[in-house]
Amino acid sequence: MNNEGWIKTCAVEDIDVEDVVRFDHGDRTYALYRNAKGDCFATDGHCTHEKVHLADGLVMGNLIECPKHNGRLDFTTGEAKRAPICDAIKTYPVKIDAGMLFIKVD
Repeated sequence: MNNEGWIKTCAVEDIDVEDVVRFDHGDRTYALYRNAKGDCFATDGHCTHEKVHLADGLVMGNLIECPKHNGRLDFTTGEAKRAPICDAIKTYPVKIDAGMLFIKVD
């Protein structure tokens, strides 16, 4: 991590379009997404309904479907979109530099 709080995660190309990958850093897990437009996003890595890894879920547009109970979250805003998920998920700023994806965590 550099002094601005940005963490280098992976190459953008490591995330397929309309897919999600898991990224672990320290004792935290994050989910990194790439939508159909090729834009990248980052959220906490576990579903807010139950502690299930979202990287095992299915990306549909800007939604991630939890693999356990099929609840959905908008990974661009963090908003819960389908029950049983009721609580929003934390999102993180991202930036791309030289083809690498960075996330900013506090």
